[in-house]
Amino acid sequence: MAIRKATLKKAPPRPELERLLSEAKEHGVTDADLQEQRVSFAYGNAPENSGITKESARSAAKSLRLARA
Repeated sequence: MAIRKATLKKAPPRPELERLLSEAKEHGVTDADLQEQRVSFAYGNAPENSGITKESARSAAKSLRLARA
């Protein structure tokens, strides 16, 4: 097995990443964003040659609703 260096040192500064993360936190997630994530997840996890298309996943996601706690 390869010997690995300890990763206990501080991460290098990444100002562009920090700026993008701050913007994302302020923006939040819309219902449309969540809907598109559901579609993408369903389509991406469908078996190959299953006949599921992005549009069929989108159609199914519209008819399925999750209850909010």
